[in-house]
Amino acid sequence: MDWQEKLNQRIVRCRLCPRLVPYRERIGREKKREFRDWEYWAKPLPSFGTPNARVLIIGLAPAAHGGNRTGRFFTGDSSGRWLFRALHKAGFANQPSWQRRDDGLKLIDSYITAICHCAPPDNKPLPSEIEHCTRYFDEELKRLKRVRVVIALGKIAFDNYLKGLRRLSVVLPKPLPQFGHNTIHNIGEGLPLLIASYHPSRQNTNTGKLTEAMFDAVFARARKLLWPRISAAP
Repeated sequence: MDWQEKLNQRIVRCRLCPRLVPYRERIGREKKREFRDWEYWAKPLPSFGTPNARVLIIGLAPAAHGGNRTGRFFTGDSSGRWLFRALHKAGFANQPSWQRRDDGLKLIDSYITAICHCAPPDNKPLPSEIEHCTRYFDEELKRLKRVRVVIALGKIAFDNYLKGLRRLSVVLPKPLPQFGHNTIHNIGEGLPLLIASYHPSRQNTNTGKLTEAMFDAVFARARKLLWPRISAAP
């Protein structure tokens, strides 16, 4: 058993948050009418991808009837349609599937995690709930030794990645990097480049704050950083 499998087993068994445990399980019992035939995952979501990945993608938390239902981050909701289409287009996924955990999707040179592994009410984890998940997040930051590009989806993911580096005794530049869509930040020598992106939530995509072209540009930028001499992933 490798470190990734061991870590994911710990994540899935986690019951540290007194608000999130009953919430995720209640959602799994009550269900949404359109998903009444589903057996909901209703547990913390494991991270997924390749442990030797060079691209790390950080989200916020699973959706109550998305990842909390399917058992895979960004799967089963509209944000996943955006993310996996963009990943496939940029060469970081073998297909643009987003509806089911068993659909054959495989990430290429990439790894997806989140600041919080359980679905929170109103998609807003409490600071204490984020704090509980830092034990898993920090271990991933230490173990993913080949990462060269980090893509933070949303300001909370962006800020908490920087906090994670600080917990690992990384001296951050001053002034601190500021969040802005498709901005790139050099944190320091030997550290991955950090790209910020708006989160592909309905709040952003339905209002036009985030367009497909804007979102695709983030992953195209990551691809060019890894393969600067070619226009498409190998």
